[in-house]
Amino acid sequence: MADVVDLLDVVAVIGSFPALAGATLRVEPGEIVLLRGPNGAGKTSLLRLCAGLLPVVRGSATVCGVDLTVDRRAVRRRVGLLGHANGLYADLTVAENVAFWGATVGATRDEVDAALVRLGVGGRLAGVPVGRLSAGQRRRTALACLVVRRATLWLLDEPHAGLDAAGRDELDATLRQAVQAGATVLIASHELERAAGLATRTVEVVGGQVVGVAP
Repeated sequence: MADVVDLLDVVAVIGSFPALAGATLRVEPGEIVLLRGPNGAGKTSLLRLCAGLLPVVRGSATVCGVDLTVDRRAVRRRVGLLGHANGLYADLTVAENVAFWGATVGATRDEVDAALVRLGVGGRLAGVPVGRLSAGQRRRTALACLVVRRATLWLLDEPHAGLDAAGRDELDATLRQAVQAGATVLIASHELERAAGLATRTVEVVGGQVVGVAP
């Protein structure tokens, strides 16, 4: 089976800054890979490149079977990215946000409802505008949007941020369930103890390069 992520000597530039400086990484289907490294190491840039949001300047990059050097937009329907920003519409309700993202992949009403319940934002919260939610509730809503999109590759940047203990446990269970259903996960996190407990493998990112791999 082909790798979900296959990067070889990838260079990506933001402005004039080399955000990735020859990154090489291969991720097999069903893995949960933790990206570890200091601030500014290139972890977020690596996630954004896999999501088709950064162009490849040099090297080769294939994600979910899509050659990012040819058409990086084509990968966006196959990946789900959760960054520091939640990507929600503040004037829409929780349910409307999840339904909006679900519609991009043809999700049913039952799938939308199941995602809301799964992340603890169903019931009365479903009808509340996102702009009135707490930070933790917004994070849960963003995760419900990710669940309903049925992404092949989940790209998560500090996913536990803003969640209480119960929310963090629910996120971990959701990720394990997603992998059992066929997804692959890349996580960038500073919460190493928790994230390492999820990960099947840890890679070290420094200076825009993958410099070490741990089992």
